[in-house]
Amino acid sequence: MRRSEFIRAVSDEFGESRGATLLSDLVLGGLGGRTGAQALEEGVPPREIWLALCDAADVPDARRHGVGRLEPRR
Repeated sequence: MRRSEFIRAVSDEFGESRGATLLSDLVLGGLGGRTGAQALEEGVPPREIWLALCDAADVPDARRHGVGRLEPRR
């Protein structure tokens, strides 16, 4: 998962403003007690952050995989 796909996935799942708030404020145990924003700054792969955020927010498995990608051009 690329960083741009991660940002798109967070916005699509939680909304732009709520997603930004979750990334900056929600401390994720799956990331060693860091926020998503801190983990991104420290070089944690976006996919790892996405899955930790999904776990914390009880996002169903069906909405966790393959998100954030743009539809291919035709």
